[in-house]
Amino acid sequence: MTGVFALIDCNNFYVSCERVFDPALEGRPVVVLSNNDGCVIARSNEAKALGIGMGTALFEARPLLEKHGVRVYSSNYALYGDMSNRVMAALSEFTPNVEVYSIDEAFLDLSGFRRLGAGRHGRDIRAKVHRWTGIPVSAGIAATKTLAKLAGGIAKRYPETGGVFDLTGLSGRRDAMAATDIGGVWGIGHRYARMLRRNGIETALHFHDAAGPWVRKRMGVAGARTWLELKGVACFDLECQPPARKTTVVSRSFRDAIENEEELRQAVAVFAARAAEKLREGGLTAGSVTAFVATSRFGPARHQYHNAATVALASPSNHTGAVTKAALAALKGIFRRRRRYKKAGVMLLDLAAAGRAQPNLFAPSNDGRGGRLMEALDRINRKDWGEPGSGARGWGDLLHYGAAGIHRGWRMKQAYRSPRYTTNWNELPVARG
Repeated sequence: MTGVFALIDCNNFYVSCERVFDPALEGRPVVVLSNNDGCVIARSNEAKALGIGMGTALFEARPLLEKHGVRVYSSNYALYGDMSNRVMAALSEFTPNVEVYSIDEAFLDLSGFRRLGAGRHGRDIRAKVHRWTGIPVSAGIAATKTLAKLAGGIAKRYPETGGVFDLTGLSGRRDAMAATDIGGVWGIGHRYARMLRRNGIETALHFHDAAGPWVRKRMGVAGARTWLELKGVACFDLECQPPARKTTVVSRSFRDAIENEEELRQAVAVFAARAAEKLREGGLTAGSVTAFVATSRFGPARHQYHNAATVALASPSNHTGAVTKAALAALKGIFRRRRRYKKAGVMLLDLAAAGRAQPNLFAPSNDGRGGRLMEALDRINRKDWGEPGSGARGWGDLLHYGAAGIHRGWRMKQAYRSPRYTTNWNELPVARG
């Protein structure tokens, strides 16, 4: 017996999060900007209809935004992350088998709901998630994850579906695949899409009808599995447990280029502290630390520079002090004067579960007092919820190492950010009678 997968996708997620707390935005064109308010990364349907393209720079879009009274917001990751958690928690009320695929998407196993009808159950999920969180979602339902993604795209593009499209039966499957561009098939990247178009395969239906041996020869095992999934043969199981992370990265593009070494050191120290915090959240330790820097990709080639260096920790650790020290040591080896740095970051490597990593017999341990210090640091910063710089939970940094500095002129530009309604006590929404 074949399974039933549902792909639940939040509609225009960042915009929808803003609308939950400002209903006056309903029906109005809205856009959300990237880090440092650089370019458009999310658009309401009304903004899309105005011709505002994804990735358009703010300075280029400004005349159109002002002409049509488009509401503009900076990215509010603390809010979006928390709202995502609420949506995923709501989905887990319907089935325990949930794979969180991204911040605004999840796969569900609906195999146990055959008697109710998958389509009917999808409509029930859609209605309840909207009622419980305020976020509109669409649902694509099919016998495989690839077909569920395809069905989800149909549900979002065609209002007459009511936000739910059921492909569990054969009826309508070929029409749905004919309406889906080959580049929109889950698992087919840009490179393969170009190759397939050169061979006359323009739609998902063309790919479905291609010869299996030809697909296997040109695209390998992964392509053959996608081809089988379009035929209704499930090759990808639900991954309810996320795969173990191999790396953790914290990086940022700066609003203004940094030339001063001390300012760059402070930024890297902040990134290192956040990376160590993420390790502790996940119960992990790192064995080595990489720092990397880059100038702008634009301008004369002689002014461009990017480099990275890695420092091994004496013993696997998630201690902020150890990670920061290693990151700054790595930065020292790659910093070059008279460069205008636009991006920097920290990557933690050789991750392992805390307590399972092989210790260094001759290195001092980070357990005991060091571990209790980190627990206290995290506990206080959870309560702070002040300035961002943290993750979805909106942790603050009331307590931090001196290397991170105080003024932080490089901090991310967020001129149009809405309040962090759900993660900051000082920014909770106020109901007025």
